[in-house]
Amino acid sequence: MPPIHVYTNWNSRAADNEPEIEPYRKYFFICEGKNTETWYFQKLIDLRQELGIHSMIDIRLLEKTGDDADISYPKKLIEFADEQKKLPDVAFDSERDRMIVVFDADIFEEKVTNYDEVVELGEEHNILAVTNPGFELFLLLHFEGAYETDILPHSEEIIRNEKVGNQRFIYSLLLKRTGINSKKNSEIGKLAANIRIAIEQEKKLNQNIHDCHGKITSNVGKIIEGIMEDEIL
Repeated sequence: MPPIHVYTNWNSRAADNEPEIEPYRKYFFICEGKNTETWYFQKLIDLRQELGIHSMIDIRLLEKTGDDADISYPKKLIEFADEQKKLPDVAFDSERDRMIVVFDADIFEEKVTNYDEVVELGEEHNILAVTNPGFELFLLLHFEGAYETDILPHSEEIIRNEKVGNQRFIYSLLLKRTGINSKKNSEIGKLAANIRIAIEQEKKLNQNIHDCHGKITSNVGKIIEGIMEDEIL
């Protein structure tokens, strides 16, 4: 198994002589996509202090490398996430830490039928962050009013998520909003600065990942809001 890359800005010290400390709780994100989601969560991690996240909470992104970089099928991704918890370099504390597995549900709309089985497997030891159809939906929510102007009028097209040219419909909506190729341009990660807008707009969508078939769904913002409110009591 190739090594996994851990991205964090925890314990960024002003001087080398300052003592190192360990977080009380770590939230690990591991994602289906290897570009868009990676850029987004890296920026979110960099904003940890600005978001008011408790000083003893760390957010870490586990980036897949080598042959593992292409793991995307949700069941395989969940199994891979569980394997990472055993690695000394990851230092996952099963009592305190949380593993969040991020994936799209569009594959279950089109051709895969074992969604409930995958969710049951994933929630046994992890938190699941699911978008239906794709992560671009969550990114759209970072624009004020995008639910009313972009999502609601196109709800049927979003769920069908058919191709517009060479790209899926939800991708085309995000491209119109941003002018950024979210799969190739790391600038898309800067949307994380608007996470509070996304959190509030997401509440207008279905956030129940157990009942998302045929429904525009995202619970990513809900999970991030939970991290922001975690007082580690």
